[in-house]
Amino acid sequence: MELEQLRQLEAIEREGTMSAAAQVLHLSQPALSRSLGRLERELGQSLFDRVGRRLILNDAGRVALEHAGQILRAERMMREALADVARRTRALRVGTVAPVPLWRLTALMTERFPGLVLTSQMLGEDEVECGVVDGDLDLGISLRPLVLPMVRSTRLMVENLAVVLPSEHKLAGRSSVSMAELDGETFLLLKDIGFWRQVCDQHLPHSEFIVQEDRGVFEGLVRSSPLPHFVTDAPFFSDAAPERVVVPIRDTAAHATFYLLVCAGCRQEAENLFDWVSRQ
Repeated sequence: MELEQLRQLEAIEREGTMSAAAQVLHLSQPALSRSLGRLERELGQSLFDRVGRRLILNDAGRVALEHAGQILRAERMMREALADVARRTRALRVGTVAPVPLWRLTALMTERFPGLVLTSQMLGEDEVECGVVDGDLDLGISLRPLVLPMVRSTRLMVENLAVVLPSEHKLAGRSSVSMAELDGETFLLLKDIGFWRQVCDQHLPHSEFIVQEDRGVFEGLVRSSPLPHFVTDAPFFSDAAPERVVVPIRDTAAHATFYLLVCAGCRQEAENLFDWVSRQ
């Protein structure tokens, strides 16, 4: 169960229809439907009754919504408490849409400002941008530059997605593949991959994903299982295991450019780090 699924449950109740909730959440309707389907399977109960075009919470759904609200309120209180701690230290608050650009930013920070510390949140693109503008974040990592007079943006890195296939797979000999060719496969997937999960849900609608929360368990399955999985060209990842082939994915959605955002009037440490990154 993921916090994002609980937010989706609240959105369905608030908006009344799957399409309206999907629009508010910036998701496709099929992606939202699959996400809520996973939640129902995890909880072992149906949460909605369909009345015309509307989704109405049933008894189990109302109980789930009540507990979801408590969990999300507790999460907000925890984040506020952590934000207070961060304000009392030198820690910079960073919101990011994916993990790898955060690792890149951390590496650059350690190289030039070894005394600085980052606290991070994995957020949606709109949440990152709002957090930077509102001052809830010192720095943001997004998929686009934010064109506002008070915000500065600089390119941080590019990440390109590839699929790792068994050497005997029918697509293993290709120089590149498309998402459409991969759709329908069953993949091993690490849980906390940020916006890349939405890419998988939207472009591989007929695929199954075996999601692992623990990176160590995931890496063990990658070595022992014949199931395909995804990697990127980020230097933090090792080469493919024996009997595996890395095949680049050529779809536009498989290529991400990340931008670092900072707002005018932010903490001096954030501006200094931003300036250092912009010169690299």
